Amino acid sequence: MIALRVRAAAFSLTLVLAAGLAGPAAALDPGQPVAVTPLTSTNVTAAGQPILLPQRDAHVNVSQFDIAPGATLPVHKHPFPRYAYVLAGELKVTNLETGESNTYRAGDFIVEMIGLWHQGSNVGTEPVKLIVIDQVEGDTQNTILKQ
Repeated sequence: MIALRVRAAAFSLTLVLAAGLAGPAAALDPGQPVAVTPLTSTNVTAAGQPILLPQRDAHVNVSQFDIAPGATLPVHKHPFPRYAYVLAGELKVTNLETGESNTYRAGDFIVEMIGLWHQGSNVGTEPVKLIVIDQVEGDTQNTILKQ
């Protein structure tokens, strides 16, 4: 059973590596029902900052967020990288330091700003559903609320 899991993990890693080496638009094998669709490629955040990764004891945390229509998140900032994929809904994120806003919809990928106060609001009529990926040092929280 363990050997089967190891082989399955090795196969999955091979697929991921092959997708990365083949280029963003290439299918892994035209004879198989697998397609690779690029969502984003960037080296900067939504605010134009360079993406800097945790330097020690890196952890990846993945969460699903469900934000009700009309709801507004508290003003907050992130000390480490945070990425989000919008599954459903319409999310408006405002950088409170510059006043600039971006609206994200289903299928959009967000590279959140780091260290800047911002706020998100569901501006649509359906719940916003996000898959959120944080890269942090150790067990550090990646959301700091403004007091």
